Amino acid sequence: MTPAIDLLKKNRAEHHVLSYEHDPKAPSYGLEAAEKLNLDPARVFKTLLAASEKGELLVAVVPVVGSLDLKALAHAAGVKKADMADPNAAQRATGYLVGGISPLGQKKRLRTFIDESAQGFPTIHVSAGRRGLEVELSAETLAGLTSAKFAPIGRP
Repeated sequence: MTPAIDLLKKNRAEHHVLSYEHDPKAPSYGLEAAEKLNLDPARVFKTLLAASEKGELLVAVVPVVGSLDLKALAHAAGVKKADMADPNAAQRATGYLVGGISPLGQKKRLRTFIDESAQGFPTIHVSAGRRGLEVELSAETLAGLTSAKFAPIGRP
């Protein structure tokens, strides 16, 4: 099990874990998950970390079919600027490897923002904390467990 799954079980949160054989050569972990699990890519979300101008790490959960709008994330977080975080810093703060970072069960509690498009689906899929492992849950459940805010942070 992973810390993400442990957190879901501890909180008795409704969820469903899905796994697939991860291909280390896959160009996109999120799109690989959608393809191998036969999921709608619009409902599969990736977890990205950004850093504010003051070095605060921010978690952004956006659809795998789009990208993160760093200006929109900065605006949602109330900071001047956000850039993608250093992968090593992201791994240290979350306890997960890049490509398997889950918004759930991270080592440090970081401010989290979920693209508002997630609210348009009954459930979404996010990494369960390891490459090849996804968890299906409602966006509201994810927001509740991570104290996340919904914001327009993704772009097609």
